[in-house]
Amino acid sequence: MFMIRNVSKLLFGETSKQHLLQIDSGQLYLIRPQSPKGYAECIFKESTAFIRRTSTPHHYQLKIQRVFEEGEDDLQDESEEEDESRNDRVFLLDESLCFRSVFRDGQAVFAWKDLLGDPEDTFEFICDTSTQPGQVNTFEIVAMQCQFERKYNRSYETATDADLEQFSFSALPVPPTIPSETSVKPSQELTATREPSETHPEEEEEGLVVPLQGNNSKVRGKKAQRDIATSEHPPLTKEITELHLYDMDSGAFILQNSDVVAQVIEQGNWNYSIRVTLLNEQQDHEADIDILSQVVIPDISPVFNFDYLSFIFNAYGEDNTAFSWLLRFRDMPSLERFQEGLMRALWEHLNQISWLKAKDDERDYIVEAFQDITMSDVSDEDQTIETSEEGEENELDDDPSADEHSQFPDDGTQEENSQLAVGYKTDRSFVIRGSRIGVFKHTTANNLEFSTTINKVQTPKGKLFQPKKVMLHAGDTSMILQDQSNSQSVYKMDIETGKVVDEWKVHDDIPILNYIPGNKFAQLTDEQTFIGHSKNSLFRVDPRISGNKMVDSELKQYTSKNGFSAAATTEKGYIAVASNKGDIRLFDRLGINAKSHLPALGDPIIGIDVSADGRWILATCRTYLLLVDSKQDSGKNAGKLGFEKAFGKDSKPKPRRLALAPSHVAQFQQETKSPLSFTVAKFNTGLNSEETSIVTSTGPFIITWDIKKVLRGSKESYSIRRYAEEVKADNFRFGSDKSVIVALPQQVDMVAKGSFKKATRQSISTPVKQLRSRSSIVNSPY
Repeated sequence: MFMIRNVSKLLFGETSKQHLLQIDSGQLYLIRPQSPKGYAECIFKESTAFIRRTSTPHHYQLKIQRVFEEGEDDLQDESEEEDESRNDRVFLLDESLCFRSVFRDGQAVFAWKDLLGDPEDTFEFICDTSTQPGQVNTFEIVAMQCQFERKYNRSYETATDADLEQFSFSALPVPPTIPSETSVKPSQELTATREPSETHPEEEEEGLVVPLQGNNSKVRGKKAQRDIATSEHPPLTKEITELHLYDMDSGAFILQNSDVVAQVIEQGNWNYSIRVTLLNEQQDHEADIDILSQVVIPDISPVFNFDYLSFIFNAYGEDNTAFSWLLRFRDMPSLERFQEGLMRALWEHLNQISWLKAKDDERDYIVEAFQDITMSDVSDEDQTIETSEEGEENELDDDPSADEHSQFPDDGTQEENSQLAVGYKTDRSFVIRGSRIGVFKHTTANNLEFSTTINKVQTPKGKLFQPKKVMLHAGDTSMILQDQSNSQSVYKMDIETGKVVDEWKVHDDIPILNYIPGNKFAQLTDEQTFIGHSKNSLFRVDPRISGNKMVDSELKQYTSKNGFSAAATTEKGYIAVASNKGDIRLFDRLGINAKSHLPALGDPIIGIDVSADGRWILATCRTYLLLVDSKQDSGKNAGKLGFEKAFGKDSKPKPRRLALAPSHVAQFQQETKSPLSFTVAKFNTGLNSEETSIVTSTGPFIITWDIKKVLRGSKESYSIRRYAEEVKADNFRFGSDKSVIVALPQQVDMVAKGSFKKATRQSISTPVKQLRSRSSIVNSPY
């Protein structure tokens, strides 16, 4: 065990301080497995743990002090001398306590014996999720040193590591606070479990049967890609781990087996699988019993958490049912080996080239993107700001019209809304439905009001078409449209008249697959030029020049097949271009090579956005978002953006992979029966305002991420809102992060961000109410 003696010397050396160390926040439970009064009792809902001195030399106490909620302490009688046991629990730090720690379901837990209770009775202090692993390690080590001093009546500084190891009780079990495998009677089972029955003989053959420790219950799930044959190739990684299964009813990962073998196996043709088998300890080799197997694809939603030595992923049955599994590793080296093997498998499957051919810094970039976010402390200032923001959002949501709907007559067609363009200057939103465009006014009450319909979008020659791509232009006075059957041209529509007034042919040979404003806020001005790209070229379009509208001097064309798929600009006009390969190029201007090239994770990028100042790049892949910090914080280009100077080897960008928790993905797919598929994610945006939120959607769910929470490392950085129908498009209202505009198949909604909820089983399964008295959802016949 690593002993942090220098830290302890500082703690023990300050004799004027009674408290040596503390854990700021946690809950105190008393676990009594044999008590008829109940299995677990919450003693303190909120409390602080201390290690403190006593008046006797070399004697120390563990003190758990109750923390009162606001106003709760006012209920106490001021004149009453409280018994310390009502608000404090104090324990002499002696080896008889068997004091130890464990990480369980993402939280640190301290456990020790209740010496006044039955032999199996245990106190547990469950630390808040913000508690750092280093704090837990230090707290336990100091407790061991205190026990040494009590036993030998001398300073811990005279002790060797072996002397202190006698006070390590990590091998003793820590019972769960919720009755589970070892405490549930044989007749009790999780809702998710089911015994084989004669009425479902086919499930006996297909299902996975996993014995639960401590009783005869079994967890049954559809077999997940159980076509794994013995591979001719050695496994990329092979480790002994614990296996846990997520139970949707309890919202916790339940231990299935404490000794399994987890492997990543090559199947040939760039295909790989995760395979988990039982370990036959008696014969000292693995038994040929598969617990689960799953092909390695992006939909497994992989998450690595180094704080808790765990890997979480989803496995899928033949009916697309998802199960979330957690592998907990014995030490950091084994987790790192497994991560490298899994990342290699996923990357090679997506890119179909050898992982070994990638550069070291590219491999680091990829691996870092798939690490779970590291927790960090929340400062009082941040907490105050966050509470204030949530209050403002809730005020918005309290508007009685903020979630009320009215219906317009059905238009009698089968067409659905498909695209959304939010005005920058005119406080209007434009929704594409077939060859028509609905215009909606943003009201001061944060509602949408149907304004008018632009019917029969057609070329100047009278050809009716359904716009493939739309972009507001020149102070929202016009709109640039594209006909899917004509990739060489775009069309200008006059918003006032609702007529297409001009066709702009870009180039005879180079198609225009996508176009964006010349800078982040060009739509607020009369700027006429804009930027376009094909699969392999990037260029400026100037409608004022005669003939083809491409500006030849600002064309950058690549001979290789780059597969450009999306682009975005900053306020200064810097350009980020993403590809179907998953890489991103950063330009400070047109017509030259990219300043920086960010490696591909392998998944195609379907959309990209950039913060106004260029600091943050937001890429959308089908199953996750990628948030990249383009500011270099070290090296010769420190302080520069990747748009301005290339990243050096010592200043590689820091990617953050924004993904839903695998357990939430499993619930999403259980509800919708369809795979995860994000719409293009957007920052909120506005003049002289900071980007604070991100919005996207998948199926009937809209999801927002709080950027401050993401950067702090919060595990609960996203919120959701569910509709009864699929969300077709979404974006923030310009100049605000408090209102989100949503296009449903037949309706358009403006909703307060404060109405989004924490992702829970209830919020995932319950759509927002429909059809009330007034209108923030507009169902228009156009």
